[in-house]
Amino acid sequence: MAAETDPVKLMKQEVGRQAAARVQSNTVIGLGTGSTTAYAIQFIGERLAAGEVTNVKGVPTSFQASVLAKRYGIPLTTLDEVETIDLAIDGADEVDPQMNLTKGGGAAHTREKIVDGLARQFIVVVDSSKLVDQLGTTFALPVEVLPLAVAPVTKALEALGGKTDLRMGVKKDGPVITDQGNMVLDVTFGAIANPAELEKIINNIPGVLENGLFIGLATEVLVGEVKDGQVKVRSL
Repeated sequence: MAAETDPVKLMKQEVGRQAAARVQSNTVIGLGTGSTTAYAIQFIGERLAAGEVTNVKGVPTSFQASVLAKRYGIPLTTLDEVETIDLAIDGADEVDPQMNLTKGGGAAHTREKIVDGLARQFIVVVDSSKLVDQLGTTFALPVEVLPLAVAPVTKALEALGGKTDLRMGVKKDGPVITDQGNMVLDVTFGAIANPAELEKIINNIPGVLENGLFIGLATEVLVGEVKDGQVKVRSL
């Protein structure tokens, strides 16, 4: 296989590699969703195959994570079978200076929040373009909604000052359907002054399953950058 030369891919690989290096033997790992996390899953699998770590089990946050884990030989388990998750590795769409996150670009944020919230350690893997001064400034907030409640939830979100769009499929007619069989409203608020408060308010709307604000969950953020053609990874 030819060596990777695209600096952005190299950077995502290196962030994924450094996250995978944090995995220890005899642990349960939350496997997140997205392109950078996919490299972390690959490198965890390679460490298992090489015997660098043993007895590692994964809890996937999405169908994508489950498929990748199987491909790279990571045994899977479920929340019914484990008491704790030692470490979760996941991406983000926005990261603020307090390490609060916006997630849900892949429509997997509900399962991600369950898994990442249970983890003793939660490492976020991103590139520097995801760093923002305030959440909501570069990315709409995803809200997972029961299909029958889309209309009333839309009205409630608009009453909070949000502009809503029902997320539509790509190369598929009709809306995006989550792994739970629900729909996603992408809500543009602009800069979110109090994300912790907004997270609770939105989740109290009947028909909302979960929103993409992840407040106070991340324990470390690994940020990849390409400077002068060189890949660098720093920890927040």
